[in-house]
Amino acid sequence: MIVVTGGAGFIGSNIVAKLAQQDAGEIVVCDRLRHSEKWRNIANHNVTTVIPPDALHAFLNAHAKKITAIIHMGAISSTIESDVDLIFENNVRFSMMLWDWAVLHQGVSFIYASSAATFGDGNHGFDDRDDLDYLVKLRPHTPYGWSKAFFDVNAKRKAAQGLAPSHWAGLKFFNVYGPNEYHKGGQCSVIYQFVGQIREHGAVRLFQSHHPDYADGEQSRDFVFVDDCVDLVLWSIDHPQFSGIFNVGSGKAHSFADVAKACFASLDMPENITYFPTPLAIQPYYQYYTKANLTKLRAHGYQSQPTALKQGVNTYIKAYLNATPTYR
Repeated sequence: MIVVTGGAGFIGSNIVAKLAQQDAGEIVVCDRLRHSEKWRNIANHNVTTVIPPDALHAFLNAHAKKITAIIHMGAISSTIESDVDLIFENNVRFSMMLWDWAVLHQGVSFIYASSAATFGDGNHGFDDRDDLDYLVKLRPHTPYGWSKAFFDVNAKRKAAQGLAPSHWAGLKFFNVYGPNEYHKGGQCSVIYQFVGQIREHGAVRLFQSHHPDYADGEQSRDFVFVDDCVDLVLWSIDHPQFSGIFNVGSGKAHSFADVAKACFASLDMPENITYFPTPLAIQPYYQYYTKANLTKLRAHGYQSQPTALKQGVNTYIKAYLNATPTYR
């Protein structure tokens, strides 16, 4: 039995889809579906049950002998959520409850979602180091990023004290895009948002640059196709000898202009990009560049090559976004 928290969410539902495709046994989704379209993310797959987060601890205890892995993708992932108490309760305390449960039940893999938001402005690089000296220097810019960094630090401290699951991995996801993100609204990937803009207006609007080293549209991110994230999660489960915190990205930085051009090409539309000022409130914290360092991951033997940006964007648009969103 594999438990996937946030299993009806974006990355979580893609993990569920792959597990179901591989006939990986009983798949338990922990999530809140409420009144959104999230239920469609798992409707195509044979899952054992769906349970709410507040019932998870009791469920784990009742099925402890069957559970082989907890894939913890559940979190408040909105970068604009302002209720920090709510973020801390969900992203730190709930996560630590799962960590402690896995410590008591050795043999259960514990894979959890961290985030590139932990790196803040990137002044300390985007390394996949997980030593405490490095982790405590990071200064995230959002409550979400801070909560993820907080848990990373506490996970490493627990591990240093010998209080760690027999196998664990914290995955720092960079800018993930792909199917099943449609319920995220304004937090959807820029690829999804660009496609909507092109269909409605025939153009893409990008932030102007307010940094002398970057031209308009040349602000860059590490964009990673969700399939690559899923592959790494499953690779981690299959390689329990490797524990720690790892970057999950393409290892390349692409400009927003390049992403927009890839969207126009996949939609067979002429390029039309306009620029507008970055809102004053976010200018001091705006990231102009991110790129995942994958050195440690490669050193541990993970050799799968990331999906090229143009290929990933083309697949996403033509297989999933062509006409109306198609669910995996």
